[in-house]
Amino acid sequence: MKLEEKNGLLSENIVLFDGVCNLCNGAVQWILLRDGKRHFRFAALQSDTGQYMCSQLGINASALNTVVVIARGRAFVRSDAALEICRGLGKGWNVFLLFYLIPRILRDGIYNWIARNRYRWFGRQEHCLIPRAEWKDRFV
Repeated sequence: MKLEEKNGLLSENIVLFDGVCNLCNGAVQWILLRDGKRHFRFAALQSDTGQYMCSQLGINASALNTVVVIARGRAFVRSDAALEICRGLGKGWNVFLLFYLIPRILRDGIYNWIARNRYRWFGRQEHCLIPRAEWKDRFV
């Protein structure tokens, strides 16, 4: 979906994630360690910023069943969001863009299966991720 500019946030490259999901928190930390060009910023879906951005995008943040990536003036969800993260990381990660050749219904089917089981397999926290001091400026 195409986005309109709102308070400058929707023009940035932002990853909205489930802040209490251990898998999601691990993925955010993984991205932070590989995003040397500081391409992405982050917000938990449960945060005020995450809730605001989802409302602007017409996404039900209370469902918490997908990562959302805002990049290139668009919002990406599910497997498209994961692939957009690979695009943003550049370097060798662009090779994963070949997965765009697989029909979205198949990619999202696998994504949805993992999303449905993520709390059972990886657990969850009582509170959202608190970023390390050196990463605080990467969170909105």
